[in-house]
Amino acid sequence: MTRVAGAHNEAELVSFALRTTTARIEERCREMKMGTVESLSDAQRAFANRSLRVHRNAERGTISITVELPLETGELVEKALDKARDDSLSGVEFVDESWSARQADALVSMAGAYLSGNAEQTRNTSDDYLVTIHVDQSALAHSNKGNGRSSLPIESVKRLCCDAHTVIIGENAMGEPLNIGRKTRTVSTAIKRALIARDKCCTFPGCQHTRFVDAHHIRHWSAGGETSLDNLMLLCSQHHKLIHEGGFTIERDFQNRWFFRRPDGQAVPACGYRVTDTIDDDIGEISGLINNPPAGGLLTGVKSFVSEPSPPAYWH
Repeated sequence: MTRVAGAHNEAELVSFALRTTTARIEERCREMKMGTVESLSDAQRAFANRSLRVHRNAERGTISITVELPLETGELVEKALDKARDDSLSGVEFVDESWSARQADALVSMAGAYLSGNAEQTRNTSDDYLVTIHVDQSALAHSNKGNGRSSLPIESVKRLCCDAHTVIIGENAMGEPLNIGRKTRTVSTAIKRALIARDKCCTFPGCQHTRFVDAHHIRHWSAGGETSLDNLMLLCSQHHKLIHEGGFTIERDFQNRWFFRRPDGQAVPACGYRVTDTIDDDIGEISGLINNPPAGGLLTGVKSFVSEPSPPAYWH
């Protein structure tokens, strides 16, 4: 209070402090300081201290991203994350995912939309933004035999290669490049347009995503699968990951139609799942949310009932 109190407002501040909480006093003082010309130095300091740090942990196979932004810029990013999360409309297959995991998925969706050019106002990406993944062809073609090497889990590599630009680089046994091919698109623009016209949205039962969808090779091209409409289907990024890394499979039924099978062998119903199919009977106080979910989806409503450990403290 002493930093903002003066002869003209001391009595008013004291009166306010006697009838409110410490947190509200702190907020009032901060607002008062922000309303003066002296706050310019704070704004300049916050802008000068903006930073983003990326820490790769090869042992855990993760990347930690720590970002510090001015308050108003940070809130802009937070709103973008909220929109990307709500637009994803995750299905009941992801009901066990935590709130922080969905926020992470939203960040990945934003990055993917920008780099792929799906956002209307984004610029075309150049080779400066290519992500290089080293993998042996033998690992791609015979992943079940354990042959070859890969810098990422092989199913993750296959998912990334389903619908992306690829550059084939031949290497010798020492990892030295021998020849470099031209950058090619695994799924051409014409095929992708025809695929979108046919499928219209994600083909996983019950999913109606029209954004952030990939062209999935039912039989992967590295195993001899053709890049043709008969061997392709649209999958949103969430369900695409379920197929490659989540143990879900795609098979044909007796009528030669594609259907999805869960890791436990059960077929996914063609109509998809209802929310109540994956909720225990003893749901207590969240029953109202299931019958009348909020605009952001069921997971948006139940976040207040989920307790998560506090995030780790980063020291810089």
